[in-house]
Amino acid sequence: MNRTTDAGDGTRAVRAGLPEPVKYEPTLPGPVFAAHFHLPGEPTGPYTYGRDTNPTWTHLERAIGELEAPGESVETVVFASGMAAISAVLFSRLRAGDTVVLPGDGYQALPLIAEQLDAYGIEVRTAPTGGDAQLSVLRGARLLWIESPSNPGLDVCDIRRLVDAAHAEGALVAVDNTLATPLGQRPLELGADFSVASDTKGMTGHGDILLGHVTCRDASLAADVRRWRKMAGAIPGPMEAWLAHRSLATIQLRIERQCVNALALAQALGGRGEVTGLRYPGLPTDPSYPLATRQMRRYGGVVSFTLPDRAHAERFLDALRLVDDATSFGGVRSSAERRGRWGGDAVPEGFIRLSAGVEDTDDLVADVLRALDGAAR
Repeated sequence: MNRTTDAGDGTRAVRAGLPEPVKYEPTLPGPVFAAHFHLPGEPTGPYTYGRDTNPTWTHLERAIGELEAPGESVETVVFASGMAAISAVLFSRLRAGDTVVLPGDGYQALPLIAEQLDAYGIEVRTAPTGGDAQLSVLRGARLLWIESPSNPGLDVCDIRRLVDAAHAEGALVAVDNTLATPLGQRPLELGADFSVASDTKGMTGHGDILLGHVTCRDASLAADVRRWRKMAGAIPGPMEAWLAHRSLATIQLRIERQCVNALALAQALGGRGEVTGLRYPGLPTDPSYPLATRQMRRYGGVVSFTLPDRAHAERFLDALRLVDDATSFGGVRSSAERRGRWGGDAVPEGFIRLSAGVEDTDDLVADVLRALDGAAR
């Protein structure tokens, strides 16, 4: 039951998804490890088989729903990973002959999805996130996929404008909200039909869980997504779901510090001559700042920038002491990587994606500046 409709983000986060108190029972029940449940008579109860439903998922799904749309009736479906959540939306909605619009600068695995969609006879159109360029390829589409801020380039689009245009074309809209999290942006409030995220990142925030979710207002859309999960078996383990729920309690504390650190890093990086292409939506000089300020509640913990070349970037990463050279983002420990090492992203060889953690701001900024000094020698 949601008892925190009018509360702040921190209060809501620590109470979200908890069951009604029962004397001598734990506040957050432990994970339920069950493949099957007792089923006398007809199977009319909520829990029947472990691939379909699980009480631990139920608590987590309610918690995420309370963060996605406080005080509203929504349905959330959790998955074993962000890619499982993305796939569930796309493959549950699209059929041969349909058209889907994807961001041309989105998450690295989207091209793999596009290849599979094309093989199924689905037309895939792409356009960049910036400048609301997806508007130009919407005609006749069945589904629009938005990623804002985009990963890794951190461009921002006008979600409400795109949603209105897509709905006028008869298309549904999904927003990948991984980078912002519900504390930074609420896609359903901006009119989207699906809010999707890889909860591996900022939602759980510790780099030790693979998880994803889809949240919808429309129960029929959620039912289709849930049916896809059942068929594909893309279910989270109960331990992962329980750990994720536990981790949500600190999301407001984590995101606040990460945003403070990201802004401080962006400001420090802006004064370095070897740094080009600096992007952070919360930086007043960033081209996306005016739109992000209207649309987002917090700007996220990721900063991107480019160093002169590959070797310079590698020296920088090697010199860092408080920042792990690792992929992914949104964790309590700061991380950075040279995105070009993976291929697939249209970025320069010296492009760096840096995810600010929750370290003391002065320590983190000092470490990055010291590493930049060392890389320049």
